[in-house]
Amino acid sequence: LEDELTGRILEIGPTQPAAHVYTGNWLSGSPKSKSGREYKDYDGVAIECQGMPDAPNKPEFPSQILRPGEKYEETIRFSFKVKQ
Repeated sequence: LEDELTGRILEIGPTQPAAHVYTGNWLSGSPKSKSGREYKDYDGVAIECQGMPDAPNKPEFPSQILRPGEKYEETIRFSFKVKQ
């Protein structure tokens, strides 16, 4: 994720195979922020790393089944940089 104006870059390194990205397309009219500021459309983005959607129905996708006694452990590494 990159901001061309400031040169800020966010790199994400997950152990999971997929990511779901939500953008704040319709934030106008939402409740105000904790600081009392009103949100505008496109003020936010959320990136959720996850398993492959519909994995239980797609045998070619990595399994998302957790069996009794198995441990679920995933890691997401966020790196912030500035474009030089």
